[in-house]
Amino acid sequence: MTVPTIHRAMTPREWALLLTLSILWGGSFFFVGVAVRELPPLTIVAARVGLAAVALHAAVRFVGAGMPTGRAAWLAFLAMGVLNNVVPFTLITWAQGHISSGLASILNATTPLLTALVAHRAVRDEPMSAGRLAGVLVGLAGVAAMVGGAIPGGTGTQTAAQLACLAAALSYAVAGVFGRRFRAMGITPLQTATGQITASALLLLPVMLLVDQPRALPLPSAGAVAAVVGLALLSTALAYILFFRILATAGATNIALVTFLIPVTATLPGIAVLGEVAEPRYLLGLATIGLGLAAIDGRPFRALRRLRRPAA
Repeated sequence: MTVPTIHRAMTPREWALLLTLSILWGGSFFFVGVAVRELPPLTIVAARVGLAAVALHAAVRFVGAGMPTGRAAWLAFLAMGVLNNVVPFTLITWAQGHISSGLASILNATTPLLTALVAHRAVRDEPMSAGRLAGVLVGLAGVAAMVGGAIPGGTGTQTAAQLACLAAALSYAVAGVFGRRFRAMGITPLQTATGQITASALLLLPVMLLVDQPRALPLPSAGAVAAVVGLALLSTALAYILFFRILATAGATNIALVTFLIPVTATLPGIAVLGEVAEPRYLLGLATIGLGLAAIDGRPFRALRRLRRPAA
């Protein structure tokens, strides 16, 4: 299979799509923070992918695109659904029952660091340069300091929740690299988003019915229901159409930069509406991760060198 070559520097259009995606995914932490107060994690995740699958199939029918029917395509959808939805959605949703949405989003911002490592091993056109390696080391050191500093004052469950967010970031990193194959298979971003979400729903719905037994749950409030609907339609269905559109041309490492933008869009609603507190070590961790990402991306340092040349 021939994987299309990825261009390193994103276009203005890709950056605009990336910013939009960061708002949609940043909102997911807020929606989960509202819903998890009344609903169990598996129920939230299953409802999220189930409603998103219905919306995406409606979109496919509306544009007359149809869905692939081959075995290879649906096996790829299944693998992508596990890596990009089932594992990270479940881990992050569970974690947000024990830590703030702001902290969860900051830990999720390690995805580009992990993606750089995975992409270096898995694909030839996203190699690990010296700058990227330095960025990975700096970023991971910042995360280790942030999480390690929380252990003495936190509970074992809170530490496990932070580690769950890091495991989710690793799953996202692998998914970002794996998802590049869909363009080579001739599958559009809308078809890819629909396929992976559908596969995720088929996997999660039976498990949720068995484990959570939703009929026995108390009736959720209108706010919790609205949060799940927003999570499904905005932060999942629409977000993944944008995700696969950017991934097809910008590559796994570039699109993973969205997770550095997410903490801003995730933390502000959590503070304003959910009463969460942004601790200083969270901001320090975010700044350290940002330094690592700048080294991975390389463009801020190249811009500084260009500015210094005329002066020299």
